[in-house]
Amino acid sequence: MTPVELSRTVVHAVRRAVDAGELSVAVPSRAVIVPPGPGGCGDYATNIALQLARPAGRPPLRVAEVLQPHLARAVGVTGVEITGPGFLNISLDRGATSVALVERILREGPRYGHGTTLAGQVVELRVPYDVRAEVLADALARIVGSQGGRVEVEHREPVNLRPVPAPEDPAPLGLDAARWALLHPAPHDRPRITADHLVQREGNPLFRVRYAHARTRAVSRNAADLGFSAEPGVVDGPRTPDAVSALVTLLADHPRILGTVAAVPQPEGTAAPSRLTRHLVALADATLVLLPTVLPLGEEKPSAAHRARLALAEAAGTVLAGGLNLLGIDAPDHL
Repeated sequence: MTPVELSRTVVHAVRRAVDAGELSVAVPSRAVIVPPGPGGCGDYATNIALQLARPAGRPPLRVAEVLQPHLARAVGVTGVEITGPGFLNISLDRGATSVALVERILREGPRYGHGTTLAGQVVELRVPYDVRAEVLADALARIVGSQGGRVEVEHREPVNLRPVPAPEDPAPLGLDAARWALLHPAPHDRPRITADHLVQREGNPLFRVRYAHARTRAVSRNAADLGFSAEPGVVDGPRTPDAVSALVTLLADHPRILGTVAAVPQPEGTAAPSRLTRHLVALADATLVLLPTVLPLGEEKPSAAHRARLALAEAAGTVLAGGLNLLGIDAPDHL
C-alpha cells in the first residue's frame, strides 16, 4: 500500500465513522501520511484526528479512538496505535503490500505514479530568458502532465520561477548530463557545470541512477538465459530485511513525490524537480543493494525467492526509467 493509497484508506475510515453516526464532520478529500515521528511506531502516521477535532467538537484523542477500529479493519492494515495528542500510527502487512506494489508497477510500467489530481488544471509558469529556468520549466511541464495538468510557459514579469542561473553554458556536457546538472540542485542553489557529471563512477549521482536502471535490465536478460522470469512474491532481505523494506518504501513513495513536485506554482524560484532527482538517487542506491542477490550463485537453482527478487528489481528499474523520462533524461538499457 502506497502513501497515496493509505491516504484513501484513512479517508474511507473517516467516511465509515461519519456514516455510522460516530462523527459529524465533512469528510476530507485526503489525509496527510508521513513516517512516524519521535515516540511513534508502525510504518506510517497520520494527524487526521487532530485535523478533525475542532469541526467534530471533540478532543483529538477521542476522534482517534473513533477512527482506530475502522482503520484496523482495512485490508492490508495489521495494527493501529494512538500516540501523543492523537496521532494514528499504522502498521501494514509488508509482505502483501510489497507484492501488490510490485504487481502494480509492472502492470502500469513507466506510467506508475501518474495520476489525474490536476486534470483540467492549467499551471502558468513565468520564467526569465535563462537556460536553467527553461529546463526547469520543461521538467515541471512533464511532471505536471503526469498528474493530468498542463503547463503554459511565458516570458514576462512578474516571474514565478527564477532559479539561480548556471555559471556557464552547460551544453558541452551533452543533453542528459546538462539537464541533470541544472535539475539536481535545488533551484536556490548554484549548479555546478563541470565534467564530474560525465564521470562513470559511483561518485556521480546521475551515473548511479542510470547504472542501477541498466543493471536491472541486465539481470532480467541474465535470468532469461538461466530459464526463469520475474514473479512477484514476498522478498526476503538481500542483506538485512531493512534493505528490502527501504526499497519498497521508496517505490511506494514515488507517486507522492511526483504529486509534490507537480504542486506548482510554489513560492518564486522554489518549484523543485530536485525532489525527484534526490528520490531517484536514493532509489538507485537501494536497488544496487538488492541486485547482487537476484541471480542464483554457483550450483544454486532458481527459486521462488529469486523470481520475487527479480520482480522487485524490474519494478525498481521501471520507476527509475520513468523518473528519468519525466526529467527529459535517457535511461539506457546498456551502460
